Amino acid sequence: MPNIDAGQLRNVALLSHSGAGKTSLCETLLFNTKAVTRIGRVEDGNTVSDYEAEEIKRGGSIQTTLISCSRDGYKANFLDTPGYDDFFGEVVSALRVVESATILLAATSGVDVGTERSWSRCEAQGLPRLLLVNKMDRENASFARTVADIQGSFGGQCVPFQLPLGDAQDFKGVVSVVHPPADIPAEVADEFETARERLIEAVAESDDELADKYLEGEELTDAEIVAGAKAAILAGNLVPILASSATQNLGVDEYLDTIQEFFPSPEEGVRPVIKDAAGQETEFAGDSTGPLAAFVFKTTADPFVGKLSLFRVYRGAINSNSEVWNSARNQTERIGQLYLPRGKSQENISEVAAGDIGAIGKLAATVTSDTLCAREQPVAFAPIEFPRGYYSVAVAPATKADLDKMSTSLARIVEEDPSLRYSRDVDTGDSLLTGLGDAQIEVAIDRIKRKFGADLVLRRPRVAYKETITRVTNTEYRHKKQSGGHGQYGHVLLRLEPMERDNGFAFTSEVVGGRVPREYIPAVEKGVVKSMEEGVLAGFPVVDLKTVIYDGSYHDVDSSGMSFEIASSQAFRKGMADASPILLEPIVRLTVNVPDAYTGEIMSDLNGKRGRILGMTPGDNYTVVEAEVPLSEVQRYAQDMRSLTQGRGSYRLEFDHYEPVPANLEQRVIEEAKRAREE
Repeated sequence: MPNIDAGQLRNVALLSHSGAGKTSLCETLLFNTKAVTRIGRVEDGNTVSDYEAEEIKRGGSIQTTLISCSRDGYKANFLDTPGYDDFFGEVVSALRVVESATILLAATSGVDVGTERSWSRCEAQGLPRLLLVNKMDRENASFARTVADIQGSFGGQCVPFQLPLGDAQDFKGVVSVVHPPADIPAEVADEFETARERLIEAVAESDDELADKYLEGEELTDAEIVAGAKAAILAGNLVPILASSATQNLGVDEYLDTIQEFFPSPEEGVRPVIKDAAGQETEFAGDSTGPLAAFVFKTTADPFVGKLSLFRVYRGAINSNSEVWNSARNQTERIGQLYLPRGKSQENISEVAAGDIGAIGKLAATVTSDTLCAREQPVAFAPIEFPRGYYSVAVAPATKADLDKMSTSLARIVEEDPSLRYSRDVDTGDSLLTGLGDAQIEVAIDRIKRKFGADLVLRRPRVAYKETITRVTNTEYRHKKQSGGHGQYGHVLLRLEPMERDNGFAFTSEVVGGRVPREYIPAVEKGVVKSMEEGVLAGFPVVDLKTVIYDGSYHDVDSSGMSFEIASSQAFRKGMADASPILLEPIVRLTVNVPDAYTGEIMSDLNGKRGRILGMTPGDNYTVVEAEVPLSEVQRYAQDMRSLTQGRGSYRLEFDHYEPVPANLEQRVIEEAKRAREE
């Protein structure tokens, strides 16, 4: 495919709620531009963009896929993104490298949570957008109802650029409101006049000169309407609404026409900010002749070419068989073959020029968010800020053979999806995989098995309970053992004292008169510290306790550091049992951002989870609720909140402090811990 001038390029993200038809739209676009010879179906698992085994199994996208279409001297790069919440990181990375977005809606369901989320993200980034009412051929589809829903949700700047010819099973095409046909079909004649007038009003509202002309009763020319509409779309003051049925190939060509005519090229779109070698941030003005500046926005482990890095060129060009500088890693990268991905296959290309998107195989050190540039003129783009998830599972190898593969395969999958995190809980020893929700985690585990051959099992992470004491106690132990030759003798008297919460551990000596020689005191402390690793209630670590050795005795021949270590360990365990031990549980600070309509459900749910509401901050149709909640109650909060708010809420949590477990729950925790140890 020859390089196309940046002015003829369009980079567009396809966004929607899950199931609105983005993948089907891509199939028809590819077919209409003769990139493929047949239209695949999601139900048959043979589409170009949903090619991963996990996507075919689920019948929906789980990653962003690049789909390129060329026609009439134009090239459009469509980034088909997942619609499900758990894969929102893919949406974030795709929006980073495009100049516009298309938000699809199903004509049967109208505006839903995925539509709202997509709109908000585009609004935050200042991206021009288009609303495509898809599935117009389905039963109960209604363009008029969906337009009313759109305008009620997002405002009057959303204006139909087309009218459908029929709804549901009668849908047979679209009529352009921007470029009226010579003969307006009679069935839409009345609606057409209203729609045309609303379009002209919207265009006039966004341009003072056109507004004056319109208010003076002068008629705007078609050229003025087109130019005004394009300027208004770029400014975010006008959002076109189109109609289509991707599976029936109705309205798809007209959609591509609209993208080419009204939406920005890389030369016109939002310009990213770069940092030069001196650390100065400037707005980036790209061109095809300057030194290279490219941004890696996605990394995949491809079964055929190994690691595949998707990148967007902002300035200059990348050529096959060349060298570039990775400014994030401060090292040279060897560029081998360049590709234009098309689903699971790749087209070999020799160059990717400014404004375009391509892929490189087998880069040594480059990962997502890295900048590739000319070594003599290094620049750096800001990294992508991926959404942070708080849903964790403990992962373990299914067999000993999987043990060696586990850490490397988890590291690779986190490289593919940076919204996942792999860590180790030092308190419980669990290996944790953390993400946005259960679907994302399950897909990651399936991919690990398929791509890297590691079979991993999942379970709920253990809660890092602690044990402590609630009263002062004195304890004594004499360790005496005689077995021929030197024996063992160590005798200690300890006092155990509770400490304020989060004060950890303290050890002091009050021994006088050499009753316990000074050289044995460190061994006494060592024995106590070792015993604190497992408390007497359920084997959890002991915290917030002070140990004082105040007396003891020794033997000139038989005493040793080991003898006193054993004696102090036994004395500690004995004293711990007599000091009214209790369990402590981790308390997290939970911050929930929720639409006002769901605040009551969230509050009620938190009360049922033993939560303490700390405060509520009302905002613009949203309320921020802050609470302290036991970690054990919110390990699955991602699903709970999604269910309570229909996916409209978000949350974050962080460890805050430890508190005693309520007496009515303590025995249950102890029994579960003992059962887990036995297993």
